[in-house]
Amino acid sequence: MNESSPLPDPLAPAGRPALAVPGPRRSGLDLSGFDRSVRPQDDLYSFAGGRWLASTRIPADLSNYGVFTELHESAQEQLHRILEQTLRAHAAPGTDQRKLADFYASVLNCARIEALGLAPLAVELARVEAIASVAELVRHIGYGQTIGVGGPMAWSAPQDPGDAQSYISEIDQSGLSMPDRDYYLLDEPIYREYRAQLEAYAGALLQSAGAERSGAARDARTVLQLETQLAQAHWTRVENRDPVKTYNRLTPDEAARLAPQIDWRALFDAVGAPAGRFVIRQPGFIAALGQLLEAVPLADWRVYCRYRLLDAYAPFLPAAFDQLHFEFHQRTLSGVQQQRPRWKRAVAILDRHVGEIAGRRYVARRFPPQSKQRVQQLVANLLTAYERSIDELDWMGPQTRAQARLKLSKMMVKVGYPDQWRDYAALTIDADDLLGNIRRSMQFELQRRAARLGGPVERGEWHMTPQTVNAYYDPTMNEIVFPAAILQPPFFDPDADDAVNYGAIGAVIGHEISHGFDDQGRRFDADGNLRDWWMPDDAERFRARTAALVAQYGAYDVLDGLHVNGELTLGENIADLSGLAIAYRAYLICLHGRAAPIIDGFTGPQRFFLGWAQIWRRKYRDDDLRMRILVDPHSPNEFRVRGPVGNNDAYHEAFGVRPDDRMYRPPAERVKIW
Repeated sequence: MNESSPLPDPLAPAGRPALAVPGPRRSGLDLSGFDRSVRPQDDLYSFAGGRWLASTRIPADLSNYGVFTELHESAQEQLHRILEQTLRAHAAPGTDQRKLADFYASVLNCARIEALGLAPLAVELARVEAIASVAELVRHIGYGQTIGVGGPMAWSAPQDPGDAQSYISEIDQSGLSMPDRDYYLLDEPIYREYRAQLEAYAGALLQSAGAERSGAARDARTVLQLETQLAQAHWTRVENRDPVKTYNRLTPDEAARLAPQIDWRALFDAVGAPAGRFVIRQPGFIAALGQLLEAVPLADWRVYCRYRLLDAYAPFLPAAFDQLHFEFHQRTLSGVQQQRPRWKRAVAILDRHVGEIAGRRYVARRFPPQSKQRVQQLVANLLTAYERSIDELDWMGPQTRAQARLKLSKMMVKVGYPDQWRDYAALTIDADDLLGNIRRSMQFELQRRAARLGGPVERGEWHMTPQTVNAYYDPTMNEIVFPAAILQPPFFDPDADDAVNYGAIGAVIGHEISHGFDDQGRRFDADGNLRDWWMPDDAERFRARTAALVAQYGAYDVLDGLHVNGELTLGENIADLSGLAIAYRAYLICLHGRAAPIIDGFTGPQRFFLGWAQIWRRKYRDDDLRMRILVDPHSPNEFRVRGPVGNNDAYHEAFGVRPDDRMYRPPAERVKIW
């Protein structure tokens, strides 16, 4: 069958083909990736991406590869060209353009990095060796935050969930080299091997820094033992999803009663933040950490701090350190086969540390105003569809419904790029000092965040750069944000028909709106405050529906008997399910009652669901997929297609799905939330 030929009659509702109406635009579908040997009624994911999956190979320098990755790689290449041009421009000292060029040059200057060796870390290594008491250890943990070195607890300054009009210091559990506590605690052979590899890595890293072989091996066992003790006290990722359970606001005196071994004022002084009330997300962990600070010998803590310092800065040190870091963190834990080219790593480093300087140049070249305007119209239709959906819910009472509509009406939308760019005037960059650039940029960002404590909330701030292929919802800000880089094909094509745009970027927009009403986001009110605005009966009906979704996803077998964690992924699964349903309603709104044309042999509703399915094409290495099952709140991509469409009446109607088709789900078993 020719790829552009119409599908047979079973694809049309009730076996009848829709009337063709000439369409002004192309479909937006990537037909070359479709597998016509699979019926969309049996497996929409494979139908829309089977040939792509069969022909695509994961590049050796990546752990997985999909549509998001393709766009990310494209954005990286565009940034690379911008950086090369910036380097050749010889901008005036002190300008943002010169800082970008000098930072980029410092990453590429491998000869300089090799010549310096460990010298740039000498002062920091000496700080570690000078730790002589628990009080000094606590202060050092705080100092480590300022230079990007992980420790057993992490400081941040988010909006206060209890008062979203202000910022507050927050302490979170941390301190592990591997992705999750389960890597230290599970007894399966694969996890025992991961632990052995961590011990080998720590030993090799410490030996490369000057320790003799036997001493390095002994210290590596100390690192593994101490991180295992921290892991035993860590809360699970499911526990950490609960915004109420993790909101524990204390004074320094109250925190001292929880963990008397921790001098909180000294910790905050080292961070550079005032020691007023602050949030401890996991009180049980902090209490256990206090006991460890006292029980574990200081010599062992110094070993741990030395290792954490070397681990944090290894990618910016000579090749021997850099390669050790890659072998463990990328090859062992994620299955990546080779290092990324130096220029790609340089782009990633600059994106992290001075991303808005690069982003300003990116959007000037890659994001025309007309794209922003059309996306804003999409968003408006999505919000209208969501409002109508709330009004029609049969499981929600009028009082809760009124609060839900209020929250939706106050939701802020950001598209493309910030209205006001970050000011980097206070940041010093030196073309000959990569390690110093990393350290100073870390200090710059932490000081920026600490300085706003007690001040007004920065409503214009973005938490992603414009060149990021992603989107997010912020519950305390009650806003949805869509960077420029995701607003391109196959997510959004200004020259394509509406069906695929609504099925792709429309459903992504709906996904982010839905996060405001998922099992976590629903705990926050219209102004971003952590407050229960639900009537008890409505909340109970909501929980019953989400419990059914947990069970559905928990039945999906992903790898070697490992299943999707339905509780960990619940928020994202709600957002996928509801976002897709709302986007379909918005698509119908945009038709204004007109019949959708048939394009490339598909009806409008069919193209809508194919638009959703094709953006989730992705392949994973086994190690990466195993890690994601444990730590990722998103389901693996194939289930982001199969789960939502299986629960969607419009999908069943669009493709004429019948009880003997594999994708069929009986109406009584279809979960509908928003």
